[in-house]
Amino acid sequence: MNCIPAFGTTGLLLCLLAITGCNTQVAEPVSDPLLYRADFIVRPDRAERSVAVTLHIRQHRALLRELRLSIDDRVHGVVGDGAVETGDGRITWRPPADGGTLSWQVDVVHRRDENGYDAWLDLDWGLFRAEDIIPRAATRTLKGAHSETWLRFELPAGWSVVTEYFADGGRFRVDNAERRYDEPEGWIVMGQLGVRREIIAGTRVAVAGPEGHSVRRMDTLALLHWTLPELARVLPEMPQRLTIVSAGEPMWRGGLSAPQSLFLHAERPLISENATSTLLHEVMHMGLGMSGADGFDWIVEGLAEYYSLQLLYRSGSISPQRYEVALADIGKWAESAAALCGPRSSGATTALAVTVFDALNTEIMQLSDDRAGLDDLVADLWRHRAI
Repeated sequence: MNCIPAFGTTGLLLCLLAITGCNTQVAEPVSDPLLYRADFIVRPDRAERSVAVTLHIRQHRALLRELRLSIDDRVHGVVGDGAVETGDGRITWRPPADGGTLSWQVDVVHRRDENGYDAWLDLDWGLFRAEDIIPRAATRTLKGAHSETWLRFELPAGWSVVTEYFADGGRFRVDNAERRYDEPEGWIVMGQLGVRREIIAGTRVAVAGPEGHSVRRMDTLALLHWTLPELARVLPEMPQRLTIVSAGEPMWRGGLSAPQSLFLHAERPLISENATSTLLHEVMHMGLGMSGADGFDWIVEGLAEYYSLQLLYRSGSISPQRYEVALADIGKWAESAAALCGPRSSGATTALAVTVFDALNTEIMQLSDDRAGLDDLVADLWRHRAI
């Protein structure tokens, strides 16, 4: 599909269709004969800047036959019951019929680019994604078998932890209805933390970060109190939970989203001088839950940026005049973009995408006599993603 900066509604709708919708006692298995239990235990080693992860599988018969985990060179020290093979960037584990234990060590610290780290652990605090320490896996099971998965942390004295999951007696229940094998995912922050919680527009919001890092917890909650109700008017369903983790140096100086959590650098402004918001951009990514097919990253990035600006405008966080100035500035930036399609959407490409979505919204409203707009299309795309 060719993709050029100027095209009408029909061409854009075709592009949008390219969207494609991270020795411990365990409880006895429940009565479901196809259910096995998976317990992840995470133990940070601050001195080594690594974590030890242990996976306990308990099953009354051979439900989980094989687990294949994709790893990189940060993973080492792999040991387990049953048959364990490592090589070619993979761990292949065949646990005993009644379950067993697989353990590994992960070097946590990872530099994203010259602007900082996207995974960190030292003597005072740690911040990383579950996907950084628990490799993504594929399973071979008895037909219909599925997991009940729990995540638990063994932390130094005085430390606490916040994840995207609800806590239950010091453990976190991991439940993903789209998978039979539930894997922990999303952002994790640990250490001596400051945490603020609210329920906003039906979503349980937590803002957490290490003490002493100038994390603007209350400012963040205030902005979300203004803007999340506007997002709830766009999306057919709001996420149950939004976890925002933050820290200062040496973390990457931007924002990164996951399914129900996001990271925002502590020194990143909640609203920039050009009236855009990295926080709301990442919240939109989380809320939309969309990923672009190859070459169509501009769609998801453009929607996130366009609606982050819309949320500020609709909530009264910025004036109509400020909104128009912001759109004009984005339009000037868009002039430096050569085209929309590409492996990743650059800043100029995303700006061009914002102008396209703004024009599309105007066109839809004109053709429908203001009975429909881009909101309706986005809601339909969200439903398509959710199928």
